Amino acid sequence: MTGPRVRFAPSPTGHLHVGGARTALFNYLFARHEGGEFLLRIEDTDRERSTPEMTAAILEAMQWLGLEVDEEPVFQAQGLERHTRDVDQLLKTHAAYRCFCTADELKQRREAAKVRGEPYRYDWRCRELPRADADRRAEAGEPYSIRFAVPMEGEVAWDDLVHGPTRFANENLDDFIIRRSDGTPVYNLAVVSDDIAMRISHVLRGDDHISNTPKQILLYRALGHEPPEFAHLPMILGADGKRLSKRHGAASVDAHRDVGILPEAMVNFLALLGWSPGDDREVMDLPELIEAFDVARILKKSAVFDPRKLEWLNGQHISRMDADRLVEAVEEALTASGDISSKHLAVKRDRLIDVIHTVKERARTLDELVAQARPFFATEITYDEKAVGKHWKDREATANRLAALADRFSAVGSFEPEALEEALRGLADELEVSAAKLIHPLRVALMGVAVSPGIFDVVSRMGRERTLERIARAREYLAAESDLLD
Repeated sequence: MTGPRVRFAPSPTGHLHVGGARTALFNYLFARHEGGEFLLRIEDTDRERSTPEMTAAILEAMQWLGLEVDEEPVFQAQGLERHTRDVDQLLKTHAAYRCFCTADELKQRREAAKVRGEPYRYDWRCRELPRADADRRAEAGEPYSIRFAVPMEGEVAWDDLVHGPTRFANENLDDFIIRRSDGTPVYNLAVVSDDIAMRISHVLRGDDHISNTPKQILLYRALGHEPPEFAHLPMILGADGKRLSKRHGAASVDAHRDVGILPEAMVNFLALLGWSPGDDREVMDLPELIEAFDVARILKKSAVFDPRKLEWLNGQHISRMDADRLVEAVEEALTASGDISSKHLAVKRDRLIDVIHTVKERARTLDELVAQARPFFATEITYDEKAVGKHWKDREATANRLAALADRFSAVGSFEPEALEEALRGLADELEVSAAKLIHPLRVALMGVAVSPGIFDVVSRMGRERTLERIARAREYLAAESDLLD
């Protein structure tokens, strides 16, 4: 093995959530930075909740993020025979034993411990059964589970790549079940068996798994294998300091994609949840992250999910991106909303790219980008009430100034920003008003809102014909409103 082999192992019981995506990304960055291999294992042993649809959704989300795996995905359910063989081996070597305690008996002992004010742990009664008695009861058809026999003394220790030296005393570890009475393997056994079969060298996963690690290390050694190296990643919290969940908003990768977050921004944001490049950089693309990623720079403390930071990063990636890479998404949204036909837009594709270049600096999401591009192509626009109330207060004066602007724009030779600015400012001087008295009402007339890119860039890209049409419609609106007021 020339580099590390790592894996991401989601359960297909739901969409890929932010925490899982961050785990997948850190594994991917580590593998790529170290020249290793990034693998995927679908842990589908929960047959009731695992669905092909969720598996497909997870694969699609990973593809959207750009996290390409190096081998075909492994499905945990297909390893059942191997899991059984490993359990049998542990039984044969006396590293595990049959437990005939029923669920009701265990419940009663658990409740009794609670009454005594003591923590519950298995009392070893089946561990002390002579092997011949256990074999006889099993052969007679008595139901049993299989427990791992945790050493009674000593400790399990490892040097965690994030937390450093970590240890658990064996006396605090229960004899945990590795196979249920129905013959199905338990998580810890299946994971260890699979990781051995996949030759996994490093396991990067969330802090919530750290209590499983001593159990898994014991299983590795009992099966005759050295355990991989472990790195436990800090938890992701909401702004309230509690573990991130649906109550904090969009928790899945799909949900963020659907509200206009770019994959580049999502990857960038996830990478900074619990890791730092060690300098002042915040806006980074995937190749930059791969080059900079160092496990030693993963933080120990929990990371806080800040939606505003995600939107800011998304805006940064939109502004850095070439307009021709954004045009397809904007084109699809404009045609879907009925603002313009796909045939008509295809003719104006170069113009759309130009418009995107103009507006992308101000957009934080693809939805915002579409909203800012829409007025340049929509047949009709609506006026924002606040913008109208602020900049079209004096309706008659506004209508007259817009009419004068229309005359000036009709006569201007070049419809380039410089010539348009010269024409507007010249008119403002003639009317003895500030340029703002013309600029703000004009922006509302053209865009329907009070905020836009530079007004002269807007007018130039909107073109003479549409600019004059929008001004005429604004004057009609102002006249109608004046009549209603009268």
